[in-house]
Amino acid sequence: MKLENEYIIPFVGLKIGKHTFDFKITDSFFESFEYSIIHKGKVKVELLFEKKETMLIGNFTIDGVVVIDCDRCNDPLNVEISGEYQLIYKFDTKPSDDESLIVVYPEEYEIDVKENILELINVSLSYRNIHPEGECNEDLISILDEYILVTSDDNSSDNEDENIENTEEEYIDPRWQALKDLSKGKKK
Repeated sequence: MKLENEYIIPFVGLKIGKHTFDFKITDSFFESFEYSIIHKGKVKVELLFEKKETMLIGNFTIDGVVVIDCDRCNDPLNVEISGEYQLIYKFDTKPSDDESLIVVYPEEYEIDVKENILELINVSLSYRNIHPEGECNEDLISILDEYILVTSDDNSSDNEDENIENTEEEYIDPRWQALKDLSKGKKK
């Protein structure tokens, strides 16, 4: 049960001012989340908490390596992550729509930062995580190549017009063709 209590900060006992908390995130942290996209990892999280009269300001610094699935071949991939983020914990009675503002209700006396840490680690990942060229699972890539209709270089933009023009044999829905013609200024 140590894992659960490790991320709980009893803010009521903290004096006004700055307080530092260090967390060493390991595989067991990610295993505790049923649907985590991260399988394993070794991440250091430093939390500088500043307690004020009406709020707590949390400055998170994240640095480490996590293991996720490659977006291309689905094999494990080590990804280095780092980042600095700020979350504000405001003492209030009404909920907030602001994603960086967390409401702390009057009856609460502690904050569990475990889910906040997972979200910030997820945000630290790039939008596309793939192995360097030539390191993907070659067997899977050869199977995928059999079924891909339109190929594109991973370094090029995902411009659908280029892909459509490069594959003349591919069927084009007439509605899309009409929109394409409009965007190029053609009239039928």
